[in-house]
Amino acid sequence: QVQLVESGGGLVQPGRSLRLSCAASATISSVNAMGWYRQAPGKQREMVALITNGGSTRYADSVKGRFTVSGDNAKNTVNLQMNSLKPEDTAVYYCNAVRVTTNSGYTYGEVWGQGTLVTVSS
Repeated sequence: QVQLVESGGGLVQPGRSLRLSCAASATISSVNAMGWYRQAPGKQREMVALITNGGSTRYADSVKGRFTVSGDNAKNTVNLQMNSLKPEDTAVYYCNAVRVTTNSGYTYGEVWGQGTLVTVSS
């Protein structure tokens, strides 16, 4: 069974930092790319940051210079360091993995985590 498990969400004051982590289950042998999406109340899910297994990164314009995505290919983990948080960053953050291959050789096009809530408020 393929799973992505997020951790690190919570309530934080504006201007502070928070770090999200996502780990893939041990049944995964390789991933092409991992990243983070978010969905605020009443809004569509949007891409926040992505990192490929080659180390290339991509960010939403709204988080450039404030958020940093990093990953560990060997462990199939991805982290999101969020600095200078703003109230508009409040959302459920979802971990995403693209082209996931399991130890048994099966490949999934895309896998999602269950989400972790980040609330930025004073």
